[in-house]
Amino acid sequence: MLYEQKFLLSLFLTLIIEVPVVFVLVRYFFKYKDIKTPTIIYVGVLATALTIPYLWFVLPAFIFSRITYLILGEFLVILVETFIYKQFLELKLPKAFVVSLIANVASILLGLMIQ
Repeated sequence: MLYEQKFLLSLFLTLIIEVPVVFVLVRYFFKYKDIKTPTIIYVGVLATALTIPYLWFVLPAFIFSRITYLILGEFLVILVETFIYKQFLELKLPKAFVVSLIANVASILLGLMIQ
């Protein structure tokens, strides 16, 4: 399978995992009832769509150690997504961080289980 095909599969799987996690956390765990469902879904898709290409195509050009790539890459993704959730869903910073962290940990763990 080509690298680009692996990327598209990863993007699809990440969206399937992370968007529902974001929705459940925002709507039911943090109980933000005033944020509309399409908005939560859109922002979840936006966060993933904006971060995963950098993780797959930009960062590998600068980081050659696999462990450094994984740690730094996920840290940066969580950081960027935290600010996306804070800005577009108007979550408090700690809640936005928890949403990003849990969504990304879920996608990493499920991704490892699938492999």
